[in-house]
Amino acid sequence: RSSDLNRCWRTLCCFFPGCSSTMSYEYKLLLENADQIVLVCRNGEKYLTKEGMNNLVVVKNASVVIGKDGCIKAIGPDDVIRNQFSKESFEKIIDCSGKCVLPGLVDAHTHSVWSGDRVHEFSMKLAGATYMDIHQAGGGIHFTVESTQNASEEELFTSFQQRLLRMIRTGTTLVECKSGYGLNLETELKMLRVIERAQRELDIGISSTYCGAHSVPKGKNVVEAVDDIVNNHIPKLKQLALAGELQVDNIDVFCEKGVFDLNSTRRILQSGKDAGLQINFHGDELTPMNAAELGAELQAQSISHLEEISDEGIEAMAIAKCSAVLLPTTAYILRLKQPRARDMLEAGVIVSLGSDFNPNAYCCSMPIVMHLACVNMKMSMMEALAAATINAAYALGKSDSQGSLEVGKQGNVIIINAPRWEHLIYQFGGHQELIQYVVIKGKIVYENERVLCY
Repeated sequence: RSSDLNRCWRTLCCFFPGCSSTMSYEYKLLLENADQIVLVCRNGEKYLTKEGMNNLVVVKNASVVIGKDGCIKAIGPDDVIRNQFSKESFEKIIDCSGKCVLPGLVDAHTHSVWSGDRVHEFSMKLAGATYMDIHQAGGGIHFTVESTQNASEEELFTSFQQRLLRMIRTGTTLVECKSGYGLNLETELKMLRVIERAQRELDIGISSTYCGAHSVPKGKNVVEAVDDIVNNHIPKLKQLALAGELQVDNIDVFCEKGVFDLNSTRRILQSGKDAGLQINFHGDELTPMNAAELGAELQAQSISHLEEISDEGIEAMAIAKCSAVLLPTTAYILRLKQPRARDMLEAGVIVSLGSDFNPNAYCCSMPIVMHLACVNMKMSMMEALAAATINAAYALGKSDSQGSLEVGKQGNVIIINAPRWEHLIYQFGGHQELIQYVVIKGKIVYENERVLCY
């Protein structure tokens, strides 16, 4: 067996130091003998709707091979993989006996670059203050904006890096990260540079979103804010992209009563789309705004929140193949009514999940998000896993390369110390002792030496 050969080679290297540096491995990683491997899908699907989400592809007693390019080369029964690769060598072999292998999780909505927490506002919420009460009193987004504007780029990167490492430890291998706590061009660009630096220096995959329309800046009215974004911010982003100095993937607007109305949102999103940005925005969260209908009309890739979506909005999103990124942590923390996940699923909407990690909803764990989606939004565990993998990747325009375990896709996996994959969702808050390995492009980026039996 190749695993035996590799183990013999490592033993020889102990007696002959230096010989390992000359060893040429054909493959990066072999995960063998897994009790279950959750592929999610196997036919190149870009997304799944209700039926497919409830029929995920799970293979038993199987192995995965990841190549030196970080992509999956083979998945199959243990004996088939063993015979096919019996003469090959691997940089690393992990015996997954008694364990499960799943795709790396995808977090489709976060605000993870900021300075200054809002722990002091939590007691206000518990006492009955609403999100908009705090916002209109100068707290909320505005509190974080002031702190972020005053922070250095290095300070922002240091805290951002720590948050991304936390996400990795919970199984996230691809995450969407927004600006939006700058509001002025200088700070928005500072935040986007921090995100781009993380893309270069860290292993985790990042989809970058410009969210300069997160709130109306102090000293401006809505018209002035929109004009500034359309005439200054977006042209600058396009200029930097053409010069190869800054690459942004998505554009976001907080479409909400008292923030950016429907017409303002349309103008900003269309301008961003014309500049080559993918539309991915906040809609129908606190107030019915017909944002879902607008997103479908503009061919948005995804819309987030949607607690106040209309029946017509659900139908429009289903037809447009626009993903609904649902955020159960937000509804939980703000005591909002839950997003209508079941109605969306029944209508054929592509349902995805995100953590909405931000100073207002401090949760960066997708296993907790999936658990809340099952309990509070009445999703099945299979639906929740699909929503946090292939569909979340689709919401970011990345499902051609991530979100499922299929030959040719990135070797992004998590290995849990349990014989059934459902433990990842079932064990509420138990991921810290459950996730043993996180792998991105075949590289082990997190190894947990403190896993405990369940």
